[in-house]
Amino acid sequence: MAQASNRSARRSGGAKAKASTAGASRSEGQGTSRTNLYDEITARIIHQLEAGRVPWVQPWGNVEALAPGLPRNALSRRYYSGINILILWGAVIERGFPCQGWITFKQALEAGGNVRKGETGTTVVYADRFVPESEKARAEADGSEAKSVPFLKRFTVFNVAQCEGLHPSMLAEPQALPEREIQPVAENLIEASGVDFRVGGDRAFYAPVPDFVQVPPQPAFFDQINYYRTCLHELTHATGHATRLGRQLLNPFGSKDYAREELVAEMGSAFLCAALGIEPTVRHADYIGTWLDVLREDNRAIFRAASHATKAADWLLARHMEAMDRRAAA
Repeated sequence: MAQASNRSARRSGGAKAKASTAGASRSEGQGTSRTNLYDEITARIIHQLEAGRVPWVQPWGNVEALAPGLPRNALSRRYYSGINILILWGAVIERGFPCQGWITFKQALEAGGNVRKGETGTTVVYADRFVPESEKARAEADGSEAKSVPFLKRFTVFNVAQCEGLHPSMLAEPQALPEREIQPVAENLIEASGVDFRVGGDRAFYAPVPDFVQVPPQPAFFDQINYYRTCLHELTHATGHATRLGRQLLNPFGSKDYAREELVAEMGSAFLCAALGIEPTVRHADYIGTWLDVLREDNRAIFRAASHATKAADWLLARHMEAMDRRAAA
């Protein structure tokens, strides 16, 4: 009887929610539609910054019970990346979701549950490239290399808090690290990075040409955790070195390129903090005005910055996990 009741609920309860996903998995192909999607997401980020809400640090100040963490697919357990982190964190802020788990309408059914009637999904995006048939034909005719074309696909996901009938394991949230455990996990990541890391002086910075990070001694920080937040910010800069991920780092102070790299470091630090269970914070809030200028003139700037930040965080976390695996095997 319980199973029959659940099936009935899925049929009736999912109808309206499913309607909200009509066209949710559609490609943003050429010209206007793709540009509009970039505009739409950039405008949302600009609105949040103008309102004083920094989308890569706000969720934990607004949802009291939410532990730091990256948004993830509740079924596959894979973490979202790039701009989708900001989109989903933004949805958590605006709608007060207590969970970082997300799922598509179809996946909810596959998992034995359903999206509750009347729930509205959140649009996320997927970027890729493809080679049109006409371009393949042209390249074959003249013997040149076919050129790919970028495209965006949008699809709809629902927070697990919008669903019912899911297994309790899909609702479980990671717990924030207690204060006494934050120090070892952050220290381990710093060591595993292999970056020349120096402690001293009264400034925190990354020097690109000699390739080293320097931060003041921990007692110089009012809160212990701010020392590690600062370390992760500067380490994100260091991932841009030519021997690592190769970003442009030699930018004049105060320039828009300088602000773009600071945006990468801010988000990279936030992504790292969330992955480690540390509550993120804004290190350079005084750059918000410049970030707004950058975003207003380039509707793809936030996409690029979020992508670079994800790659930087992944680079550091991969080395951290490799070191932890070696230590466990020893």
